Amino acid sequence: MTLPSLTENPTLYPNCCLSLSTPLLTHLASLLPEQPHFTLSIGSGSGLLEALITTHHRDVRVEGVEVNSSVNLYIEEQDINVVTGTWDLCYRAVQAKAWMFVYPREPKLVKKYIEMYGNGEVDEILWLGPKVDWEDYEGCFTQSGFGDMRVYGGGDIGGAEFEMVVVVKKTVS
Repeated sequence: MTLPSLTENPTLYPNCCLSLSTPLLTHLASLLPEQPHFTLSIGSGSGLLEALITTHHRDVRVEGVEVNSSVNLYIEEQDINVVTGTWDLCYRAVQAKAWMFVYPREPKLVKKYIEMYGNGEVDEILWLGPKVDWEDYEGCFTQSGFGDMRVYGGGDIGGAEFEMVVVVKKTVS
């Protein structure tokens, strides 16, 4: 599928929950590890965000995780991981340097990933979604070994005003 051309203004696209813009894409890419490391986008959906990041920032690699591979429209086949259900975890999480949760549906899944794979290679977790949902997810990171938190308002980094990006880094002991 052809990738849309982004603009400076945040825009909603039919196959993505997050409002996208060139400044937001650049900001996200600056937060993610460069190759040979990779980011795992858990619940990647159509893969539009992930494909835009990897196409415009070739030094960043993002793999997707989804329940059904037919949902993916944009991520290269070798970079999509399929799990057996919305409760299932992707084994690649233990090897990823960063995880992204974009508009996640269930705080329990975020917490389960942290509990199961948080002691692996992962150094940071990006949570992207509506500001009103953050309160439900913030608790996933308390007492988890991920405590260094940076919050970006969507409007400050090229996203929609009602959205936010939270970067939670592993606490160095």
